[in-house]
This record gives sequence, C-alpha cells and structure tokens, in this order.
Amino acid sequence: MAEHFVRPDVALFLQFLNNQPGPKMQDLPVADARNMMLAMRHVADAETGNLAIIRDLSIPGPAGNIPARMYDARENRQPGPVMVFFHGGGFVIGDIDTHEPYCAEVARQLDMPVISVDYRLAPEHPFPAAPEDCEAATRWIADNIPCTGLVLSGDSAGGNLTVVTTMALRDHPASVPVIAQHPIYPAVSSHNDWQSYRDFNEGFLLTKDGMDWFMDAYQFDPEDRRANPLEHDQSGMPPSLVVTAGLDPLRDQGRAYAETLKAAGVQTVYLEAAGNIHGYINLRKGIPSVQDDINANLAALKEMLATVMAEA
Repeated sequence: MAEHFVRPDVALFLQFLNNQPGPKMQDLPVADARNMMLAMRHVADAETGNLAIIRDLSIPGPAGNIPARMYDARENRQPGPVMVFFHGGGFVIGDIDTHEPYCAEVARQLDMPVISVDYRLAPEHPFPAAPEDCEAATRWIADNIPCTGLVLSGDSAGGNLTVVTTMALRDHPASVPVIAQHPIYPAVSSHNDWQSYRDFNEGFLLTKDGMDWFMDAYQFDPEDRRANPLEHDQSGMPPSLVVTAGLDPLRDQGRAYAETLKAAGVQTVYLEAAGNIHGYINLRKGIPSVQDDINANLAALKEMLATVMAEA
C-alpha cells in the first residue's frame, strides 16, 4: 500500500487503539458493543461543557416515541434555524449520549439550537426503521419547535440519514424548509468498490469486519435510494457542506457525493480532514488536532448559513 499522510497525534491514537487487548467490537454482543462506544467517549472525547439548555424530548414516531435531546447556548431566543443531528455508529451502535459533546460544541459555535435524534437501531430494528424515524422526527421538529429553517447534519451512518432525510423533505417539504445539509464522512453508497476502502479498511478505526457487521445487521435494500443515495438524483438539494477524513474507508464515496451535488447544480463546499480518521468528531481528547477540523467545518457552515439567510 502506498504511504499516506498520518498526523502525529492520529498515529499515536491509532497505536493506542490497535494495541488494545480483548475482543473487537463486532465480536461482542450488540449491547456490549454499544457500551464500548459509550465508554470510548469518556476516554477519547472532550467534555460536554456548559450550555443554558440540555433538555430531553420525546417525539412521536412511526413505531412509538423517539427520544431526542436539545442543546442550546441560550435560555431564550427568537426563532431562527435549528440543527437536527443524526448520530453515527453503523446504524447499530451510538446514541444521543455518545455524540453529546459534539452536539454541545455545535450549539455553542453556531449559536443555534441542536436537536439530536435517537432513532431506532439494528439489528432489533433493521432498515428502513432508522430513516423512517429520522424523517418523522424532522417533520415533528419543523411543526413543534419554533424555527425558521432546518439544518440537517450527521456523521457516518448519520451522514447517510442526513442525505436521505434531506431528499425526502426536498420531495415532500416540511412546514419549514431545509436550508442546508452537513453530512460528515457519510455512507452514501451500497457498494465498497472504492480505493479508500481498499487502502484504509484495517488499522484506521473503521474496519472491513466492522463495516460488514454493521451492514449484516442493518439489512438494507440496495434498490432503495435510502441505502444508496449517491446513485439517485441530487438536483434541488439545499446548500451542502460535505466533510470527509483523509484516512477513512468512506472517503471516496463522500468525495463522489460532493461531486454529484456540484454536477446537479447544488451549492456545495467540500472539506477533507487530511491525515485524520473516520469518527474524528468524537475524538477531541484522543486526537487534539480534531478541534481544528471541527472549528473549520463549523466556520464553513456558519458562512454558508449567513449567505443562505442573507438571500432569503
């Protein structure tokens, strides 16, 4: 394999991670794998920090109530944009707790409410439970949280859910518009025929065995656009900030998605965290340079939103 740039702090984190004894996540019972991801937060991520509001919500969904959590740096504000966030974890692990530090950071930096959605997970709830919950929750937020526009975002599996929920609301709009989407290292293709997949599927946190485990549990239908949005029409999508990581098996499909958006005439900004790995938004303590990546991403999103609102 060709030599690839790896940041020094990323190299140290990977050395620590790859030398951990014991079974790998995909070899554990699902409940234990979920606990492992939550434990990783306390080892490798920053603290949540102070916010005026951290409030749990319960949103009616297609199969019962969907837990969610609101983060806001202000106790009171006039209606403005609201971010709806969908966590990553391969549609199998992750929840609103694993991604709380990141959502809190976004709420502070963008000065915007963030609502994190705890959609149903596989294998207990295979495809299409996750996208159904995310669409239902987003429509409820539009109807019930005072806001002027929606910003949809998520990482990895949540990046997929960001894209497919944005597509659903493009085709059948909610009561307020989606004014931007921000998928972070998104899973947007149902196949693995990518050079980055071949280059980085072992030793860079997200592995081939882990991805196979996720997909076996999720049981997606490759003919359904919610499993494979890259291959479906992206015209009419809102301004989009697509982010990838340079050492990520999913990098090339994220790059391809950004190019597909541009070809469809969508205002698109693409950023790549060179020398960094999949999952980095949850690794600010383990990889200190991640903070710079998050700062750059959110600065670009803030600039995009300022332009959108000025043109409204």
